[in-house]
Amino acid sequence: MIHSLFLVNSSGDIFLEKHWKSVVSRSVCDYFFEAQERASEPENVPPVIPTPHHYLISVLRHRIYFVAVIQSEVPPLFVIEFLHRVVDTFQDYFGVCTEAAIKDNVVVVYELLEEMLDNGFPLATESNILKELIKPPTILRTVVNTITGSTNVGEQLPTGQLSVVPWRRTGVKYTNNEAYFDVVEEIDAIIDKSGSTITAEIQGVIDACVKLTGMPDLTLSFMNPRLLDDVSFHPCVRFKRWEAERILSFIPPDGNFRLLSYHVSSQNLHPLRSASLVAIPVYVKHNITFREGSSQGRFELTLGPKQTMGKGVEAVLVSSQLPRGVLNTNLNPTQGTYTFDPVTKLLSWDVGKINPQKLPSLKGSMSLQAGASKPDENPTINIQFKIQQSALSGLKVNRLDMYGEKYKPFKGIKYMTKAGKFQVRT
Repeated sequence: MIHSLFLVNSSGDIFLEKHWKSVVSRSVCDYFFEAQERASEPENVPPVIPTPHHYLISVLRHRIYFVAVIQSEVPPLFVIEFLHRVVDTFQDYFGVCTEAAIKDNVVVVYELLEEMLDNGFPLATESNILKELIKPPTILRTVVNTITGSTNVGEQLPTGQLSVVPWRRTGVKYTNNEAYFDVVEEIDAIIDKSGSTITAEIQGVIDACVKLTGMPDLTLSFMNPRLLDDVSFHPCVRFKRWEAERILSFIPPDGNFRLLSYHVSSQNLHPLRSASLVAIPVYVKHNITFREGSSQGRFELTLGPKQTMGKGVEAVLVSSQLPRGVLNTNLNPTQGTYTFDPVTKLLSWDVGKINPQKLPSLKGSMSLQAGASKPDENPTINIQFKIQQSALSGLKVNRLDMYGEKYKPFKGIKYMTKAGKFQVRT
């Protein structure tokens, strides 16, 4: 299946490669570099690139491209999911998944890749199993390995590998038994000039951190499970019970894992109505004008909360790619700070938290090239934000029950909404 894996940094250099079935020349990545040059943005590189003898399947995470080389046709999503698992494993082991972290732990990286793929086919991708096979690096372990020449590879087969629940190791014990669940939703939206919603959809995940003794059996129920139509589950979830009762029943892995991911579009909520029924949490009042033959332009922007269910909008960051004819800006923010790069023409405004009583605004003038023609189109505005303790789709956890163990665990649920690709056209 997967013959080789190449890791490419933001400069276009291959800084790590791993081969399983046969060694594939680095020159195969030339097709990837050509597609990268044609792409307007780093994330716009096609995920699947056919070449005369191979297929290149890639994902971009943390400014690193993970490029898998395939010789025969396979389901692309299968490979993409595996590449995301590789990134998540690196992040779990090293804290961050950066070029520096991978280079510093290159031995562990090769050991992990050797265990995760067997002759090119996925084998062990669960974090619990991998941590029993290959111990996570520590300063002390690194020093001992350097002196003795030993490795991080464990001597025994993982206990969970031979059980019916391979994602959970046996004999787990904790002094404090606790289970935390984070419902995180990301809203992608395009708002037109008049403020109407063109498209709006929500990508959501439920991440769990479960530290429970023994072999607990959990059930998680929702107030409104019908919202979850397009859902992807962790292998621990009993799918037949979900289909029958809309209840999540599972024996959880030990530690951090993603229980499920889901997608809510306007069609999920109301099949016969428009996209405007996906709640848009912020609104933008804008007036960006360029006059023909004038060396001055006007820039006015005001932000405000909308449909946030009383929750505060925070960590707001506004960015806009201004036209090439803009030489400089003279703007006054009522809140936060702004920067303008005269080379890239990127305007960034770090707003912070929106105060509904005093709405933040950014107003002023733009200096344009003398004699330059009026720009063909107005710039678009991209917005980043977070809303704590709120799930825009309306999804709410009803209750969490535990069976199979006699102790009472501490349970916690947290909600958060953040912006994905949130764009306002002017």
